[in-house]
Amino acid sequence: MSMKKSWRDRLASYPHLPNVKEIPPPMRKRHGEGTIATPSPREVEEAMRGIPEGRLATVLGIGEDIAVRHRATIGCTVTTAIFAHMVAHATEETQDRTPYWRTLKIGGELNPKYPGGIEAQMARLEAEGHTVVQRGKRYFVEDFAKKLSGTR
Repeated sequence: MSMKKSWRDRLASYPHLPNVKEIPPPMRKRHGEGTIATPSPREVEEAMRGIPEGRLATVLGIGEDIAVRHRATIGCTVTTAIFAHMVAHATEETQDRTPYWRTLKIGGELNPKYPGGIEAQMARLEAEGHTVVQRGKRYFVEDFAKKLSGTR
């Protein structure tokens, strides 16, 4: 019988990160020459933990901040988003205090993959004074850009 890894154990299973590498050839058409910083789960968790009540961050903004910290051209937003998802689940699993619901997808969109889905994230954001609006099938924080923390 195999034991399922906890979310916290999954976060700890990336000892080779962070790293900075040349931007891979397939990405150069969009991003140009330079380097890409891939964050560690700990960096993403620290960024998420540092977002104060009433403020927000985006996965893109966290990735950009990590790129600056590592003196890279760009940050890997795919890895940042994956780790944000893992941090959210680890937080719920361990009753940690990381306010993951304050980290939005690009454009201020709520993340349906967070624990409890859109409804839970919306309830927490509205409890902190944010207004959530529906556009089609997706949900966004209204005027999110005015509420961004140091992590864009």
